[in-house]
Amino acid sequence: MISTDLLLVIGLSYLLGSVPFGLVFTKMAGLGDVRDIGSGNIGATNVLRTGRKDLAIATLLLDAGKGAIAVLMTRYLVNPELAALAGTAAFIGHCFPIYLRFKGGKGVATFLGTVFAVNLTLGLATGGVWLLSALLSRISSLSALIAAACAPVISYFVLGPDSWPPAAFMTVVIFIRHKDNIRRILKGEEPKLGKNNS
Repeated sequence: MISTDLLLVIGLSYLLGSVPFGLVFTKMAGLGDVRDIGSGNIGATNVLRTGRKDLAIATLLLDAGKGAIAVLMTRYLVNPELAALAGTAAFIGHCFPIYLRFKGGKGVATFLGTVFAVNLTLGLATGGVWLLSALLSRISSLSALIAAACAPVISYFVLGPDSWPPAAFMTVVIFIRHKDNIRRILKGEEPKLGKNNS
């Protein structure tokens, strides 16, 4: 039987994850709908295309915060065993937000916020993989894909053999959401950091 706690955690975490901060910030700043520019994405990278670095940073932090808050609130207020599931639900909310007819972001920031909140060592290791990949390749999307792919393996060794499924699930979704980026990477057409990334 599905518990009330489980339904509450999944439902509230999903709704939290669905909040499109990038869209909210750009509209409040009088910049219009961020979905009408660049890649049409609601994430920080596309918000940066408006020329407002402050809004892009705020979007990045709050998109990551959605996953972290879902994990931490569930851990300390509901049931620690449901914490990773809460972050996963927030991640799904970001990628497929009910407020935007299920057309959301690519999930990387919320994914990273989730893994950091689940376990600091896991977050630092996953973030370190992203940073190293970014320094070597100068391709943000490729770095995100490599970090996401490594996260389930890192989780296995850091948290134990039963810990990797949530990370693996989010990794699969991230790869699906990055299908256009993957296509450009394979063709050698993906822009590098500092250029017009999408």
